[in-house]
Amino acid sequence: MAEPSGKPSVLFACVHNAGRSQMAAAWLTHLAGDRVEVRSAGSAPGDAVNPAAAAAMAEVGIDISAKAPKLLTVDAVRESDVCVTMGCGDACPVFPGKRYLDWRLEDPAGRDVEAVRPIRDEIKALVEQLIEEIAPKAIE
Repeated sequence: MAEPSGKPSVLFACVHNAGRSQMAAAWLTHLAGDRVEVRSAGSAPGDAVNPAAAAAMAEVGIDISAKAPKLLTVDAVRESDVCVTMGCGDACPVFPGKRYLDWRLEDPAGRDVEAVRPIRDEIKALVEQLIEEIAPKAIE
């Protein structure tokens, strides 16, 4: 059940929508381009993106510093084909027919950029795997 545009849609959800879900959304947008609709949200959104997460992403040429954490809504889940949770537990509503993934990742909150780099890289690998499953590049 893809978006009206025909693209699959992915929602990344974590508690504060300030680190893991922001990095995942940025990786998916960066790597899949316009082949996928991307959303991210948090069950208890923070005030701003985690500075260490923003710095770690900037090191790979992706700017998430201006992103704003958003509240996880029932509509965001309903409108997504794949819901990827990252530590938000039962806060993510469940709808039949959706695909749910739970990525167990360290929380970058309170960590410096050096500690966030491995989390960033793990998220990239998971996102690359997800792209292969839902929006592989056409063979030319």
